[in-house]
Formats: sequence, structure tokens, C-alpha cells
Amino acid sequence: MLAIIPARGGSKGLPGKNIKLLNSKPMIAYTIEAAQKSRFITRLVCSTDSSDIAEVAKKNGTEVPFMRPNELASDTALAIDNYIDAIPRYERFYNEKYDSFIVLQPTSPLRTEQDIDKAIQLFNTTNADSVISFTESNHPPFWIKRIDSNLKISDYFNNVKEINRQELPKAYMPNGAIFVFKYSLLKEQRTYYSDKTFAYIMPRERSIDIDNIIDFKFAEFLIRGKNERY
Repeated sequence: MLAIIPARGGSKGLPGKNIKLLNSKPMIAYTIEAAQKSRFITRLVCSTDSSDIAEVAKKNGTEVPFMRPNELASDTALAIDNYIDAIPRYERFYNEKYDSFIVLQPTSPLRTEQDIDKAIQLFNTTNADSVISFTESNHPPFWIKRIDSNLKISDYFNNVKEINRQELPKAYMPNGAIFVFKYSLLKEQRTYYSDKTFAYIMPRERSIDIDNIIDFKFAEFLIRGKNERY
């Protein structure tokens, strides 16, 4: 299976985050190493608009066959458009057909090769259109409120009743670590989800999605703790 590591260069929440040293190693290297250990990934590429990221990706064993077009690397560009554009390019470049592929964001450095392989197995055994990694939410969605410019509070959901947390069903949210897609789903329906989308559920400790310095420091803390145990 083709694996794409999308790594745009223009991060504003944490500048240079994709190659920022995380416990003395570029953050993108954690995803590269997990993908290289997968039993199912046959080709690993990095999609980037940054020459600096491309250099680090190549040094760590990832192919960068071409640079991402500028119009697909802006703050307003949609990731789905990048994948729709990129797959035919990879097919032409490698002379291979990719009916399905996996996306591994470098901002999820704690995801393991076991997570990757279990998600791909789920995709294959269910004949899914997509498999997306989720983790259990810290709080029920009914707790979320709107706050207007006058600091007045209103509900996001209608007819919200005050009930004990223990009575609420578990809620889950995508953690950004793993996306396995049929290309046809993205191309024809322009969505990640269909009635044949399945969730691969990951524990919270491997579901850190780094967007800012607090996320980064927490991931560093978890990695150091893991290393110290061994």
C-alpha cells in the first residue's frame, strides 16, 4: 500500500513543527520509522512544499518524487484536494496503480506500526471506503457551549438535559493519526466518510496531535517517559 506523509511547510501554530527536534529527533522521523516497520506499506512518500522538510524526509528514508504545488499548500487549501491531485501523479511517476492509500500525518508521533497495520487490516477485511483513527473524547459533546461577543452562553445542541456523565454514551473524535482511503471515495464524493467508513480506535496516550507548543511539550514528556521505562 502507498503511504503519504503530508508535511506542509507553513505552520503558524508551531513554526517548523514537522521537522522540529522532538526528544532530539525530527518530529517527522517518528512517523517515517513507524511506516517503515509496517507489514503492508510498500511505498512511502512525503508530500511537501518545503525544501527543508523534503531534505529531512529523504535523509530519514522517505521518497519525495515531486514538490506539492503552491496552490495546494496554502492556509486555505484543503487536504482532500492535495490527495486527489497527488495520486494520479504518483501513479504516473512510479507506473503503479493506487486504488487505495494511507495518510500518516507527522503531527502524530506516538502512533505505532501496530496501529498502522491494524487499521489497514480493518480496511481490508471490511472492504471499507475508509478507515479513520479515533480516540475517546475527554468530555461529552453536550458539555460544549457557544459563547457570543457579550460572553452569553448558549447550547450547541437542542434540548440538552443535565444528566450524570456516567449515563452518557461514550463519545469519540478523530485523532489525526491514520486515514486509509479508497481513492474513488475522495475523487467521486469529495469526502472522507461514507456508510462504509470504519473507526480504528486508539488510546489517548498514542493520540497526541501536535498543533502548538503545549502539545509538543506533552508529546516530549510522554516519549521521554516511555524511553525511561525501557
